[in-house]
Amino acid sequence: MPKMKTKSSAKKRFKVRAGGSVKRGQAFKRHILTKKTTKSKRQLRGITGVHASDTAQIHAMMPYA
Repeated sequence: MPKMKTKSSAKKRFKVRAGGSVKRGQAFKRHILTKKTTKSKRQLRGITGVHASDTAQIHAMMPYA
């Protein structure tokens, strides 16, 4: 059988942790920042986890992660 390919967009956006959960970057922090409050921009820093209902799709896109 041929190897399964990893989706290139998924490998750039997600990392799989040792326990199997998936981490992702925060959205809404790229542009049009002038109308957003300082509090909302501060809370968008860092990384967060992917919701449990979406992890199966991520694992399907990244079969060897």
